[in-house]
Amino acid sequence: MTTPLRGMGMFLGDLHPGLATGAKNGVAATRLVLARAYAMMGDKDAARKSYQDFLTLWKDADPDIPIYRQAKAEYAKLQ
Repeated sequence: MTTPLRGMGMFLGDLHPGLATGAKNGVAATRLVLARAYAMMGDKDAARKSYQDFLTLWKDADPDIPIYRQAKAEYAKLQ
C-alpha cells in the first residue's frame, strides 16, 4: 500500500508536462501535490494552505487550463 506522502514522491517523478516547465511551475506543482497528499491524510488546514499557495502562484493562468480548474474545484471542496 502506498501512503499519501510516498505517493506524492511517486507523482513528482511523473508530473503533468504542463506543470513541469520552469522553476515557478515546478514549485506550483509541488504545492498542488502537497495539497492533495494532505487532503488524502485528512489534514484539511495544511491542504487548504497548499492549495492557496498553488492558486496564488497560478493566479494569472488561463482559467481554462484543466489542472488549474481541477485544483480550484478540489480546493472548493475543502471549504
